[in-house]
Amino acid sequence: MTKICIFGAGAIGGYLAHALSKTDADVSIIARGAHLEAILQNGLTLIKDGTRETIPVRASSDAADLGPQDYVISTLKAHSVPPIVDRFAPLLHDETAIVSAVNGIPWWYFHRANTGTGLDDTWVESVDPAGAQWHAFGPQRAIGCVVYPAAAITAPGEITHKSGDRFSLGEPDGSRSDRAMVLSKLLRDAGLRAPVKPRIRDEVWIKLWGNCSFNPVSALTGASLDQIGNDPACRALIRDIMVECRNVGQAVGARFVIGIERRIQGGADIIGHKPSTRHDVEQGRPMELDALVCSVLELARRLDIATPTLDMVAALVRMQGQVLGLYDRRPDIEEIITGGYEPCVD
Repeated sequence: MTKICIFGAGAIGGYLAHALSKTDADVSIIARGAHLEAILQNGLTLIKDGTRETIPVRASSDAADLGPQDYVISTLKAHSVPPIVDRFAPLLHDETAIVSAVNGIPWWYFHRANTGTGLDDTWVESVDPAGAQWHAFGPQRAIGCVVYPAAAITAPGEITHKSGDRFSLGEPDGSRSDRAMVLSKLLRDAGLRAPVKPRIRDEVWIKLWGNCSFNPVSALTGASLDQIGNDPACRALIRDIMVECRNVGQAVGARFVIGIERRIQGGADIIGHKPSTRHDVEQGRPMELDALVCSVLELARRLDIATPTLDMVAALVRMQGQVLGLYDRRPDIEEIITGGYEPCVD
């Protein structure tokens, strides 16, 4: 039986765990606080399409209680993982795959990337300070994942699904490996869409296009996606950021298969939704900026690509986070590049 642990079973992790628990897989979750207590006492509840369903799920706050797994799906926010990489250790055996179901540039991005930029087989410092994940996990464990569903924790132990059911998967080298295909089948058996993509990095950048533009603007203004996309001045700002982001993505080999106006309109068509970074502000949670914004700036600096619009917006949203106590100041991009960065080369 395939063993799968969801590490950080919040909204998306809870949605995944609920779905996978209906398959032949042995599913467990790492959670904490009131959410964990409710799951232990009452089970995990999913509300979807007006239907409420509660199922038992094996859960703990300590990975040692769960033991080695075949797959560990990390649904923590990207900045949460490097400080706690040691907590994953009890879940890992020699062949355990780690699936980073996170937004932004993933820590494994340049493993077997073949970009020809000089960044291949190095980590992105703003995402993975000092290569914490690169060293503790090893990039050979990584399976890429781009997350499309929207969900929310509406009460402890309760997940409300809002939209979407696709989790695109992909090996860093583009292969259709046995481990990727097994996981894809399990997700499809769970009622989800899980294509295995030969160019998963392209999807990383298409999603990042919205994250690095709409997210900081919403965080600063409190506006929803449709408000931003339908305001001419804000739409122009988003467009300028997306042009800069695309320049960086193309420089590391990404293909953008849709146009900027279509990508912006895709956000503008979602009525009343505020992206996750604004939710961080409103709920007083640490802001997820490094993987979504600072990573793009880091790559731009390393590749000598100008990003003046994103530079200004990033400066404002980082200052907002610092003033609100929701973002710990890390070295700025120039400090990262000229400081103690020591790339790990296979």
